Amino acid sequence: MKNGSLVCVGTGLKLAGQVSVIARSYLEHADVVFSLMPDGFHQRWVEGLNPNVVNLQQFYGRNGEIKNRRITYRQMVAAMLEQVRNGKKVVGAFYGHPGVFACVPHMAIQQAREEGFEALMEPGISAEACLWADLGIDPGTSGHQSFEASQFMFFRHVPDPSCHLLLWQIALAGEHTLTQFNTSSDRLQALVEQLQEWYCPEHEVIIYEAANLPVQAPRITRVPLSQLPWVTLTPASTLLIPPARKLEYNMEVLQRLGLTPGDLA
Repeated sequence: MKNGSLVCVGTGLKLAGQVSVIARSYLEHADVVFSLMPDGFHQRWVEGLNPNVVNLQQFYGRNGEIKNRRITYRQMVAAMLEQVRNGKKVVGAFYGHPGVFACVPHMAIQQAREEGFEALMEPGISAEACLWADLGIDPGTSGHQSFEASQFMFFRHVPDPSCHLLLWQIALAGEHTLTQFNTSSDRLQALVEQLQEWYCPEHEVIIYEAANLPVQAPRITRVPLSQLPWVTLTPASTLLIPPARKLEYNMEVLQRLGLTPGDLA
């Protein structure tokens, strides 16, 4: 195994309070940390743990530059791998969970391993973990499905209206160029019409955003599905669609197991 190494850690959603003990240790003992944080508060917290921090935000387009995010992601990976090849203990610090809707950690770890370097990922508290806690929902009660919003629109996913449906990155729904950071009411209307195959226009949906500072409260906005195109969204917005109907018993399986619905009450 070569000398350099890479560890991608998650710092959780809420500033300083949701980072694991092992993730913090990696950050403190790294030769160099590459960070991708949502704001200056989180960035300064990382810099307080290690003086050698490179802010990955610099690779996004500046001053109105239209830049494809694929290029940005490749540049981030290249910067991290350069230091790994130089024999450094490199840590990538990513907001939330480094493996959830974050392609850079996966790309960097894969490339490092292919080149013979030690590379691993340490999980963090994700937006989904916060969502269940803030909304008081146990996803095990009815189950849940989870899709990236644009992927849900572009491919033939079939939701189950008897369970919770999560659509991530709803503020980018229908955006395919990887050059924009918002969607439009027309694209959201197309999503609403698609969802109306399974949900009525009056079905209540929830726009959720986890709090990222201890003094903040999570955003929980409840609206009818039909009003989604006119709701204010941010990059942190997630759409939760609660169940629209009750679970249906699979009578064939119950009979085979010698059970009745009353046995499951």
